[in-house]
This record gives sequence, structure tokens and C-alpha cells, in this order.
Amino acid sequence: MPPYDAVLFDYGGVFTTSPFAAVESKGVELGADPRLLLDSIFGPYDADTDHPWHRLERGEIALGLAVEEIVEIGNGHGIDANPFKFFAAMGVGGINQSVVACARGLRVDGFKTALVTNNAAEFREGWRNSIPIDELFDVVVDSSEEGVRKPDPRIFERTLERLGVEPVRSVFLDDYDGNIAAAEALGIKGVLVGADQALAVAEVDRLLERSS
Repeated sequence: MPPYDAVLFDYGGVFTTSPFAAVESKGVELGADPRLLLDSIFGPYDADTDHPWHRLERGEIALGLAVEEIVEIGNGHGIDANPFKFFAAMGVGGINQSVVACARGLRVDGFKTALVTNNAAEFREGWRNSIPIDELFDVVVDSSEEGVRKPDPRIFERTLERLGVEPVRSVFLDDYDGNIAAAEALGIKGVLVGADQALAVAEVDRLLERSS
């Protein structure tokens, strides 16, 4: 019997290139301090705060207001942190098909799968149309619909409850170490996804004792 029953996937940075890496790279190109730029746009991402991006991802405010407030934060640091200037960079590279194939194969093999994403309501149609959601996942948990976002443990607890799986029988893939730490605090096995998503896919196969 495999040691795990379910695999939970993040979206950005797992099925796509990392939005954090994209913003860092664009910041260097524009001559802005990459870390200061990341903090201005996304806030302290290993916490759940009242930063406008966090409120956006919890569905509490609209994108337009979030952008206005983020621009003000950037102005206070002397940088242009308008997120619209970085959205195109976040989409470079498209969808990683090896991760799509992994999720599809897991379901075929009888594992339960879920997507757990911090996202904005305004982006929902775009990302949902970018991958075959219904083919890949038993459960989709979107922070902007739930009113909670990673690293809040409630988003993982809701996901596992809907899957009917215990934390210790679950694996979670995410590109942000703070989210991995939050999942592991509940007993979920974390897999940190780097620039080469194929390495994470291989780790999932190893953990689930599957052949690639």
C-alpha cells in the first residue's frame, strides 16, 4: 500500500513559472531592489496579514483597490511597484506539462488530488482555463472563494476534509517555503518546487512509490 493517499498542488510556481522569481528578475531589469519590490507587491508572504495583496487573495478587496494601495506602498520605498508592470513577466514560460501529466497520472492511479491556490477573483477565469481542472483534481480550493489563504492552516484543513484524507497521508507541492512549513506543521509532507519542476515531480513519484 502506498504511504500516501492524496497530493495537493499549488498553481503559480508549480504549474507555471514562479511569480516571485519573475518579479525578482523584472525588478533587476528595472533597477529596483528585488526583495523590496517583492515585499511591496506581495507583502510578507510567509504570514497572513492585512497587506493589500493578502486581502485581495482572501477576496476582501477588488484588484483595482489592491493595486492602488500597493503602488502607495512602493512609493513609500521610492520604487514603482505597480503589479500590472509585472503580470506579463509572471506568465512567461506557460504551463509546465510535466506537472499536468503528473496530476493526471495520479488520478488514473487512484490517488486523490487537489489544487490549493492563493489567487484573486479577477484571475479565476484565466487560470482555470489554462489547465484541464476537471481532469486533474478532485477538489479545487481557491483562497478568494474561501476567504482564507496560505499559510493559514484552515485552507489545508478544508481541503483535506473535502478529500476525506488525513494530513499524514497527504503530500503538498508549493514553490514558497513558508507555505510548505505551514502544511508540514499539520503533518502534511511538503515538496518545495524550484525552477525545475521536473525534480518535484520525481520526488512525488519517489514518495508515492510510483514509477515515472
